[in-house]
Amino acid sequence: MSADLTAEERELSAMVRDFAETVVAPQAYEADRTHTLSMDVVRQMGELGLFGLPFPEDVGGQGGDYMALGIAIEALARVDQSIAITLEAGVSLGAMPVFRFGNDEQKAEYLPDLLAGRALAGFGLTEPEAGSDAGATRTTAVRDGDDWVINGSKQFITNSGTPITRFVTVTAVTGEADGRKQISTIIVPGGTPGFTVEPAYDKVGWRASDTHPLTFDNVRVPAANLLGDEGRGFQNFLNILDEGRVAIAALATGAAEGCLEAAVDYAKSRTIFGSALSTRQNAQFTLARMRARVHTARLAWHHAARLRDAGASFGEEAAIAKLVAGDAAMDNARDATQIFGGNGFMNEFPVARHYRDSKILEIGEGTTEVQLLVIARALGLDR
Repeated sequence: MSADLTAEERELSAMVRDFAETVVAPQAYEADRTHTLSMDVVRQMGELGLFGLPFPEDVGGQGGDYMALGIAIEALARVDQSIAITLEAGVSLGAMPVFRFGNDEQKAEYLPDLLAGRALAGFGLTEPEAGSDAGATRTTAVRDGDDWVINGSKQFITNSGTPITRFVTVTAVTGEADGRKQISTIIVPGGTPGFTVEPAYDKVGWRASDTHPLTFDNVRVPAANLLGDEGRGFQNFLNILDEGRVAIAALATGAAEGCLEAAVDYAKSRTIFGSALSTRQNAQFTLARMRARVHTARLAWHHAARLRDAGASFGEEAAIAKLVAGDAAMDNARDATQIFGGNGFMNEFPVARHYRDSKILEIGEGTTEVQLLVIARALGLDR
C-alpha cells in the first residue's frame, strides 16, 4: 500500500481487497474456464458503491475521485482482471461519457442505474478498420427527420451484451467539414431494431469479461440520443481515453502485484535441491525486479490520478502510467510463470490467468505504440 494514500483511501483499499479475496477470487477460475461474467459479483460491487466512486453525490455517486476508482480497480485486478475491467469499463466507458457530455435529461435517465451497478453500458469506438486510427471510423449516422439512422459495425466492445447492459454509446460519422469527417456520439439502447449484439468472442484472456462485436443495420434512434455536441464525439472520446488510461494503469499495477505475491508465496513453499526456491539468488533477483516494477507502476498511476483530480493537465502522465504499468504486468506475469515452472502453465493457478490476461494491457485503450507516440509528441517531436 502506498504511503501517499489518505486514511480514507487506505480504508477503501482494505475494503476492496477483502471483497476481492473473499468474493471475487473464489469464483475466478470457474468464471474464466466457462467464459462467464458473474452478475452476482457485479451486483455486489454495485452495492459497495464501486461504480459510483468518481462521481459527485448529487448524481448518485460516492463523491470520490479517480484516485479512489484506481484504488478499487487495482485491488480487484490482483485476483481477477476480468472483474477489474468490468468495473473500469463500466465507469470510464459506460457512465463517464454520459456524466461528462450528457444533457440533464440523459443524466437523469441513465446515471442512477449505472452508478449503482444496476445497469452497464458499452462504448462503441473500435471498428475492423479503425482501432488506433479511430479517426478512420466508417460507421455512419444520417439525420432523417427526428431520428438518426445508423449503419456500420464495431468490435471488441466491453460490457455490451450482459443481462443488465442498457445501451451502447456509438461513434459515427455524421457529416464532413473542411474535408474532414465529423464524428458524433449517439446512445443506442439495447433491443433497438437493427442493433445486433453478435456472439461473444473466444478470447485468450479476460475470458470472464463480456466482449462482443456489434452490427447496426438501419438502426433508428431519436435525435435526442445525440450525446454531446454534434461533430465533437471524437474529441470528447480522446478526453475520456486519458482518464481510462489512468484506470488501466491501476489495473495493470494490481495484476503485477498479484503476480508478485503469488510468486513470493510459491518460492517460499517450493523445495528444490533440498532448500526453498526463495533461497536461490536467481529467484531472489527475479522477485526483487518484480517488486520494483510494482512500485514504479503504482507511483506512475498515482501521479497521473492526482494530476487529473487536481484539474491539471495529465495526458502525458496518463500515457506514461499506462506504458510503465502495462509493461510491469506483462513482465511480472512472465516471471511469475517461470517461478511456478510447470504449475505456471496450469490455468488453475492465478499466474497462468495473469499471463494470458496481461497481454491486452499492452493493446487495449491505446497500444504501447500509441503511448510512445503521445509521450514523443509531448517532447515536441513530430512525425
